[in-house]
Amino acid sequence: MSYLSTIRVLTIIALLGALAGCAANPVTGRQELVLFQVSTSEEISLGQQAFPRAIQQMGGEYTDLQLAEYVERVGNKLARVSQRPDLPYQFKVINDSTPNAFALPGGHIAISRGLLSALENEAQLAAVLGHELGHVTARHSVQAMQRSSLAGIGMAVLSGQGGYGMVAQRAGQLAAGLLENTYSREQEREADRLGVDYLVLAGYNPQGAVQLQEYFYRKVEQGAEPQWLAGLFRTHPFSKERMLGLQGYIGERYPLAGNDASQGFGRQPFARAMAGVRRVQQGYAIYDQGRQFEGQGQLVRAIATYLQAAAAAPDQALILTALGTAYLKADELVAGQQHLSRAVELDGGYYRSRLGLGFVLHEQERYAEAIRELEASLALLPTLQAGYLLGSAYEGNRQMSQAAGMYRMVAKADPQGRLGKASAARLQELGQ
Repeated sequence: MSYLSTIRVLTIIALLGALAGCAANPVTGRQELVLFQVSTSEEISLGQQAFPRAIQQMGGEYTDLQLAEYVERVGNKLARVSQRPDLPYQFKVINDSTPNAFALPGGHIAISRGLLSALENEAQLAAVLGHELGHVTARHSVQAMQRSSLAGIGMAVLSGQGGYGMVAQRAGQLAAGLLENTYSREQEREADRLGVDYLVLAGYNPQGAVQLQEYFYRKVEQGAEPQWLAGLFRTHPFSKERMLGLQGYIGERYPLAGNDASQGFGRQPFARAMAGVRRVQQGYAIYDQGRQFEGQGQLVRAIATYLQAAAAAPDQALILTALGTAYLKADELVAGQQHLSRAVELDGGYYRSRLGLGFVLHEQERYAEAIRELEASLALLPTLQAGYLLGSAYEGNRQMSQAAGMYRMVAKADPQGRLGKASAARLQELGQ
């Protein structure tokens, strides 16, 4: 190693040493070594910026107001008895068939439509939310960020430098990184124990957590389907030892709890809240088949399957978005616009439907309308595709300074990519 390289390495080590310190775990009180400190307010800010992007990356929110209010109510019931009741908690249902749940810093928790569909009662739902709540209260996702390459992204998000485009892009990168984080076995066991504590304190039967883990164990024993392996089991490693450990914890700490098998499960409230999901479940099963066909390049078969899904579950924005986007890939713009417009009308809060509709309007040279849709898509989840199209729509609408600004942002974010190079070329054409 050269002298200059050695000096550089020593400087970096010194800087890291200056930043490193210890932080107390809010649950255990243990001092934990971290690369940089994250205050409670910073933790909340990170979650607030990353959570909406994470939801968009996983299909957007599932639009069922009754179910949303129900999940929020159950989650807040647990949060009030946790060690950190003052966090601004959010509990959301994401429109994803993959069985999954996740927690981001600062009290932001989500459960997928697919996992909800696998549950049988409110105690099981509370067990899922309580487990994720345990990850929040013990700051597991913050710890993962502090000890990984996400540290730099997190600090950049907190600094807010680089303007809206860069901050939003970094928030999206942080969300993606946090969603990919895998918890350690000890973190999973700690979240299990905390979840049971919250269940009991909130008045639920702790056997709901046992039922949940027994169900997971059956999935593992039977050879979990790809959806389970790609979802919950990927980031939340499961084992028979973990299940037995939880049962032992309940038997030791709460020996009298859960003896009454008729109390504390909330079967009827759960059934009422899930009625809407049950009605469209078959439609989404067909939709999932359509996604498989599309992923295999069988576009005609995918469109036919999406049409069947839309008939089985009418007015589901996610299904209509997939159908409309598939039509665009087949160069059938009229059919694509029809379904995408309906999707946006039903739920304007999903970036893919706004992006697809913006593309159609751009192709029709209806630039002012395209700008509205593409700006909405970018606000929900910044993507290079929306950024480049928006620059082109601005240009078509004679808004040259806005066009140059958008091209510049895409070129900076994707210097070696196709869209980045195309944006750089447009900047040259515009004399920028």
